[in-house]
Amino acid sequence: MSSGPFLASTREELAAALAPRRREGATVGVVTTMGALHEGHASLFRTARERVGDGPVVATIFVNPLQFGVGEDLDRYPRTLEADLAICEREGVDLVFAPGVAEVYPGGDPVVTVEPGPLGTELEGSSRPGHFRGVLTVVAKLFGLVRPDLAVFGQKDYQQLVLVRRMSRDLCLGVEVVGAETVREPDGLALSSRNRYLDPDERQRATVLSRALRAAQERAAYGLPAARWAAMRLLDEVPEPELVLDYLEIRTPELEAVTDPHPAEPLPARILVAARVGTTRLIDNLPLTLGGAASPRVSDSPSDQ
Repeated sequence: MSSGPFLASTREELAAALAPRRREGATVGVVTTMGALHEGHASLFRTARERVGDGPVVATIFVNPLQFGVGEDLDRYPRTLEADLAICEREGVDLVFAPGVAEVYPGGDPVVTVEPGPLGTELEGSSRPGHFRGVLTVVAKLFGLVRPDLAVFGQKDYQQLVLVRRMSRDLCLGVEVVGAETVREPDGLALSSRNRYLDPDERQRATVLSRALRAAQERAAYGLPAARWAAMRLLDEVPEPELVLDYLEIRTPELEAVTDPHPAEPLPARILVAARVGTTRLIDNLPLTLGGAASPRVSDSPSDQ
């Protein structure tokens, strides 16, 4: 493959482009995207390159209709293929697979889909019914078409990362799923294709999400209630309808319930938030470590309620 990425739009073109490298035994890495690429995606390409060495890095660009619910922004979602290809070339992506809907779903909506299990109905799944069925189904199809050895997903969509890892493991797909850290603006806002929908005032208000998560990190040693209170104290400073909170939850790294809110020993966990700022729904998350410290002073957190 040459200096610029090869653009494939059909299954046949994709298979033919990858065949020589497969015969060489090269490690194939993939980053699945819906386009509208930004520096967060660029970091995923760099992570993939680090992991595959001189093997091919494949970027898929496909706005998947199966993961958009009624009233969501499928038609509004930006399509910026020319700019996306420039980012792929800059980051040394070898092949871009940008199929049309009929190429991915030649018979219309698939009859056989991937069910995400109970986690798929919680957090993002509660607000967006059927979303993760669409995500896992298209990722499974793309894994089948690209046949990668590893796939890189961003931690910003943390629930998606957990579910894709579980799918690869449970269905024995043989794909190593790598999670890459969230890339942020200097003010802490997580990079997202949807940030472009925010006007300047909304953009400023949106920074409260990352500030709330970091506040929770700082108080997490005193247990789950203290961490949650620290985050909510900041979120409550932005009134509705300027910010409408969907959820703020602290769970285990596998997104199971935390059974001990005051662990005596440090316990890895994840705090996740979703909120609507203006008309734009944003999500963010951070790792934190619960417990391991003495009880906080009374003035530092509320009593258990």
